[in-house]
Amino acid sequence: MIWGRFKKNRLAMFGFIMFGVLLVLGMSAPLIIPYTSATEQVMAERLLKPQLISREWPGFDVFDNPVTVVSERFLIFGTDRFGRDMFARILHGAFISLSIGFISIMLSMSVGAVIGSTAGYYGGAIDNVLMRIMDVFLAIPQTLLAISIVAALGNSLFNLVIAMSIAAIPRFARIIRSSILTVSSMEFVEAARACATSDRRIIARHIIPNAIGPIIVQATLNLAATIIAISGLSFIGLGVAPPRPEWGAMINEGRVHMRQFPHLVVVPGIAIVIAVMSLNLMGDGLRDALDPRLKN
Repeated sequence: MIWGRFKKNRLAMFGFIMFGVLLVLGMSAPLIIPYTSATEQVMAERLLKPQLISREWPGFDVFDNPVTVVSERFLIFGTDRFGRDMFARILHGAFISLSIGFISIMLSMSVGAVIGSTAGYYGGAIDNVLMRIMDVFLAIPQTLLAISIVAALGNSLFNLVIAMSIAAIPRFARIIRSSILTVSSMEFVEAARACATSDRRIIARHIIPNAIGPIIVQATLNLAATIIAISGLSFIGLGVAPPRPEWGAMINEGRVHMRQFPHLVVVPGIAIVIAVMSLNLMGDGLRDALDPRLKN
């Protein structure tokens, strides 16, 4: 039923298809084009516009005679100021951004589920203490909190994942708590309590599965915000460190030559727009599809 309502939303399906294509391209990037094409510096090919180029280098045939090896390839998006293939950097940048986004969302959602479910199920003093701690984190903007954590821990992929996860935990905890407060008062939960079911089993098997709708929507929308935050941190030098390809870092590197070579900024910018817009469209569609008031 949920999938049927989701398919009727054309914008949501458009976002779903766009994000699916981006996800497939990003996950299969090592199979499409080698990672070395995204990091290898070829100064003789720097700042090229989309075109067909050929390379020549000395080699040997099967009889060990010296020959000149020629290979041709088409630069779909041209090259950057270091001669690196922009198409390869976009694909491998999608892999890095989506991987960091998915990992950080899973970590923050897991920790937020524990905090939110504990606070919503037990209530009382436990609820007050946990939610006041979450309020402290919510008082700090998510991107600013991530910047502070990365600046304190250092610039690395692991620290970036930790920073993005910690920054997103309070929002998941709030969403999960509000969902559990609604579900925990229903009859099937009371029946589970009457059967002497443990609190851990009630939360894991009865409450969270029935409150999963808002959590999925929040995860989808928060993934879009995480991608923007990752790009922003990389743009200011606190995210993915060079020479790893990342969309925000690519914009930062290309802004020096953006007047003469606008593709250096436009191409990674469009990639960010496509990823974020598709996730937002999916999130809106999931919110409508999971809305109980729309069920027949």
